[in-house]
Amino acid sequence: MADSQELGAIRRFFRWLLSPSARWSVLALLVVGGLAGAVAVIGTQVAMAVTGSDQFCGSTCHSHASFVYPEHKESGHYANRTGVRAMCSDCHVPHNYPVKLFYKAKAGITDAIAEARGVISTQEKFDKERWRMANIVWDEMRGNNSANCRTCHDPEAMKTSKQSEDAVKQHKKFASGKATCIDCHTGVAHKEPEEPKPAEKAAAPK
Repeated sequence: MADSQELGAIRRFFRWLLSPSARWSVLALLVVGGLAGAVAVIGTQVAMAVTGSDQFCGSTCHSHASFVYPEHKESGHYANRTGVRAMCSDCHVPHNYPVKLFYKAKAGITDAIAEARGVISTQEKFDKERWRMANIVWDEMRGNNSANCRTCHDPEAMKTSKQSEDAVKQHKKFASGKATCIDCHTGVAHKEPEEPKPAEKAAAPK
């Protein structure tokens, strides 16, 4: 009996939800819809700004606060002679919507699971996983031709006269499509991990 009443209540709710409104004018519905949309858009932007800050990224997760963020603060991307700072999200999160939303959700869930499992809870554990985790990021950057790097660094705006001979040579490879930023700049904001020895690779879990 209770199940039938509950089912009836659900049917009445959906019937009410889908039926034409006799109480609200079209203008009122448009205003309510517009306000709801505005709240959703503004709320999303605020959430993106808060969760995309270095304060959030560098303190929310234990591994970030203990191992990742301190490295970033010692890099040229955090403090330099020009005072231009690249935040964590500038390098690690897509800048365009809706990809940005999906990526942040996926990354947040992945990080939360890793933290909960404790697989990167100590410096030793983190260093053991560093090569694997770094390669995930590097593969992403190679896949999008280092799009986030190129948000700030435009090869066409570079003055080759102020670059070393080797840098000019490598940037020509980038211009011709033979290489991308991350192929050379793997240790630009964090400690560059050492590639495991063949025996360690074979023993690593898949």
